[in-house]
Amino acid sequence: MSTENLTQRPEQPRRKPRVAVVFGGRSSEHGISVVTAGAVLSAIDRAKYDVLPIGITQDGRWALTADDPERMAIVDRKQPSVEQLAESTEGGVVLPVDPSNREVVYSEPGSVPKALGEVDVVFPVLHGPYGEDGTLQGLLELSGVPYVGSGVLASAVGQDKDYMKRVFTSFGLKVGPYVVIRPREWQQDESAARKRIVDFAGEHGWPLFVKPARAGSSFGITKVDDLAGLDEAIEEAQRHDPKIIVEALLRGREIECGVLEFEDGPRASVPAEIPPVQSHAFYDFEAKYIDSAAGIVPAPLSEEQTAEVRRLAVEAFEAASCEGLVRADFFLTDDGEFVINEINTMPGFTPISMYPRMWQETGVSYAELVDRLVQAALRRSTGLR
Repeated sequence: MSTENLTQRPEQPRRKPRVAVVFGGRSSEHGISVVTAGAVLSAIDRAKYDVLPIGITQDGRWALTADDPERMAIVDRKQPSVEQLAESTEGGVVLPVDPSNREVVYSEPGSVPKALGEVDVVFPVLHGPYGEDGTLQGLLELSGVPYVGSGVLASAVGQDKDYMKRVFTSFGLKVGPYVVIRPREWQQDESAARKRIVDFAGEHGWPLFVKPARAGSSFGITKVDDLAGLDEAIEEAQRHDPKIIVEALLRGREIECGVLEFEDGPRASVPAEIPPVQSHAFYDFEAKYIDSAAGIVPAPLSEEQTAEVRRLAVEAFEAASCEGLVRADFFLTDDGEFVINEINTMPGFTPISMYPRMWQETGVSYAELVDRLVQAALRRSTGLR
């Protein structure tokens, strides 16, 4: 039978990948996540991707939000919120937990649910617990939706400073002295737990840094110069996390390095240095996001030091089984040794954040950085890999 006269179906135009930018969340870093999302929404290539902004309110509701980056900035020292951007105070976005169905649905009480279309990849720009710590990543794994950044294990390890340091130590990376106080220890015997910290200070000296074990953006961190300030510092850290970590002061320079996943594997950016901030006790939240304390990019290091910190940053990325991106933070001690402080599996993407600045200096623009992260996520499957 001849097919010459059969009507040819017109070729359907290929659909652009749809990227859901998920931001906000329940952690104390909610506002910074909104700022980060604004920067990503401004930079993502709309000719290449369809974009669906989804905000998570501070009480955990998934909201359909305005695609309006200009409203997602810190203004007069006030952080933005998903609540300000949500299209409804009651409606919610639902991501089906079904690997065979990636269609996102929006529903409001008393109304017929509305299909928002399939999502091909999620760009989760959440910081802190309930987003950066493996919880959201687990949901996306169950849903079968690829996502930007590290998987469940690496996200959880990267959020918990205690286990992060244990992993680094097991891979031969040097960490500074620290002690961890878990919630049960504090609840059962406050005096004994406090004595462990005092004994630690006796061994390593003051000042100490008292931190929430699972928080970021320098929230809840206090530099404690003597015993008089200890209880207040513990209380402040526990406002953010019942598990706290106490670290000894490392004398030296603060050096950061970005890691990005390329087609042939992870590569490190040029490093940056965070100089001492005279108006702040340390590089805290206010210095980072409000007063825009400037880092030095690239860091004034020797060629050998630059190569070493870049090598160590990739080692930390691999040690924690990270994917996509990481910012690795180090101390270059007075004796010339690099000591890793922590990694961030979803570092800040605000216009003044160090991660994009380091890659800009390395030759990767902000828009290319966003594109590379989305493409890396699309190349990966969910599940065991």
